[in-house]
Amino acid sequence: MLLVVAALAGGLLAGAGSGAAAEGPSLRRATVAACTNDQLVAAGAQRTGSSEVRVTVINESSTPCVLTGYPGVALAGLGSPDRNKPLGAVHRGTAGPVQLPVGGRASAELTFTPVLGEAGGYCVSGAPPSVAPSIVLFVAGGGYQLGPDDGGDFALCGNTVQVTAFRAAGS
Repeated sequence: MLLVVAALAGGLLAGAGSGAAAEGPSLRRATVAACTNDQLVAAGAQRTGSSEVRVTVINESSTPCVLTGYPGVALAGLGSPDRNKPLGAVHRGTAGPVQLPVGGRASAELTFTPVLGEAGGYCVSGAPPSVAPSIVLFVAGGGYQLGPDDGGDFALCGNTVQVTAFRAAGS
């Protein structure tokens, strides 16, 4: 017991010396702030399947940031992103912090209820499909209007989209 007390006291006294000891690697770590919409740009909406899209954001600021959570999604036309039709989000997976260094990327997957058939298509539910040339991706307090990478339209049945949490791009 005496050895433990002596070891603890020695460790505390060693850290109480000059400022050099207080600037060790474990104390130099700065807290990284949450990403803001001013730091991020949307890199695109890449189709990964007939009803799946990967959306990616990039930290284009001069400082790192942390992105946590799920994006919001709305259907939009070719005009203002403020004129959109919000979609309900069904979250998939667990959200955790994603460290975005300068130039770092984070992606989330969107899965729409597919429209079936050719040309005009149909919904199994009997409801008319929704079709839009762009979506608005809501992340870090901002909205980013994106068209699909193949130049087509977004088409879905219903008013919901399944959304994964952001994760570092490539993971």
